[in-house]
Amino acid sequence: MKKMFSTAWIVAAVIILASCSDSDNKNTTQAEAKPQVKIAQATSALIPQTETYTATVESDVKNNIAPNAPLRIERIYVDVGDYVRKGQVVVQLDASNLRQLKLQIENQKVEFNRTSALYEVGGASKAEYDNMKMQLDVLQTQYHQLVQNTQLVAPISGVVTARNYDNGDMYGGQPVLTIEQTNPVKLIVNISETNYSLMHKGMPVDISLDAYPDEAFTGTVTIVYPTIDATTHTFPVEITINNAAQKVRPGMFARATVNFGDQQHVLVPDVAVVKQIGAGDRYVYVYKDGKVSYNKVELGSQIDNKIEILSGVKDGDQVVVAGQTKLANGREVEVIK
Repeated sequence: MKKMFSTAWIVAAVIILASCSDSDNKNTTQAEAKPQVKIAQATSALIPQTETYTATVESDVKNNIAPNAPLRIERIYVDVGDYVRKGQVVVQLDASNLRQLKLQIENQKVEFNRTSALYEVGGASKAEYDNMKMQLDVLQTQYHQLVQNTQLVAPISGVVTARNYDNGDMYGGQPVLTIEQTNPVKLIVNISETNYSLMHKGMPVDISLDAYPDEAFTGTVTIVYPTIDATTHTFPVEITINNAAQKVRPGMFARATVNFGDQQHVLVPDVAVVKQIGAGDRYVYVYKDGKVSYNKVELGSQIDNKIEILSGVKDGDQVVVAGQTKLANGREVEVIK
């Protein structure tokens, strides 16, 4: 009976030991299992180097209309939003002084003609004739100056964007009207100094406007400013937009896309790029000889379902496109189709 009891204990111990051994082997196998990943090859291509800048549309020329003297405003012929042409009378100021001066001129002409007739027959001296002519010339000059100051004309063709008085108001220092030229219009954008040598007058620029989301516009670089801001390391560029249809208006929000030319860069599938938790850095796992390396990358443009890589991945590298969640730098992996 004792022998049978001892034998049972030995069998039980063997079973327990075998069970523990199987469990340990299973744990070891699980610990050593390689993460499965899918990979794709990085390729090189000529990629347009574009940058997009935001700006507000500005008028090309802006004029404030105001008289030279504080006169009463008799009538304003235009309102905000009206289109005016160069030379068009837009404001009539008090003309009572003008009427008085005109009457003085008529009287002076009578006196001058009488003196001129006497001078021709010897009834008046040369000094008297010259004096009467000078007085008439002075009055006529004053009249023309007063006409210019009582009838205000548009110095440019454009749109009235501000009206600060009503009919009958006394002019008080603020411009009566503001007129802005709306063909062409312009944008001012600030571009990184690294692109200074690539900018030149005449470059085409693609323009998009929030006001017309389904339309594309084209601008042209007209001024590349010669100095660079030492604080921001940018320089201003003026872009002119032809606006014959008068659709683009000052104040609209615009985006200007500048193409700096093509460069040979690497492209990888966008799913290959992972973001480091807690930081803004981007990384790509590169596969080689059964292991992966965690490469920090600098991104360029998104092109369909691929991303331009400026640094961190080389042409021909194998990059991980699935299974990144279980990876770490230097980890052995299993590649699956």
